[in-house]
Amino acid sequence: MKRLHVHVGVNDLDQSIRFYSNLFAVEPTVLKNDYAKWMLDDPRVNFAISTRQDGGGVRHLGIQVESPEELSEVYARLKSADAPVFEEGATTCCYAKSEKSWINDPQGVAWETFLTTGESITYGGGVESAAPESHAATKPAACCGPRAPESVA
Repeated sequence: MKRLHVHVGVNDLDQSIRFYSNLFAVEPTVLKNDYAKWMLDDPRVNFAISTRQDGGGVRHLGIQVESPEELSEVYARLKSADAPVFEEGATTCCYAKSEKSWINDPQGVAWETFLTTGESITYGGGVESAAPESHAATKPAACCGPRAPESVA
């Protein structure tokens, strides 16, 4: 079963954790000094926040799958879309190991599709290049975003 993924950049992590914990009526599933994630079943969403030096806002959207078969199904849909797909493959991002691909919608919103394969003690280490403005790559991590459009295959 697939799960919607939303990643929001925030200026004040503690304030945002309190807000979203109240909104969702549950504490985060993952909590780090720069990141928090709620794996919600109602609605079925992987909702993550992380501190961003360039301000808050939606960073990207995505579809998280639970099996290699579902990942193949979603990858096939991405390839049929009228946009270049960046197949990142195995990566570490957002304190998780995963297999992922990226695409931008017609408005430039970055979408990822991924299968989480394990946990990580570090935030990032994925794509090392700048992402489109819709995702605005920032430090501390260079993960969680597609490569710049000119380098997308």
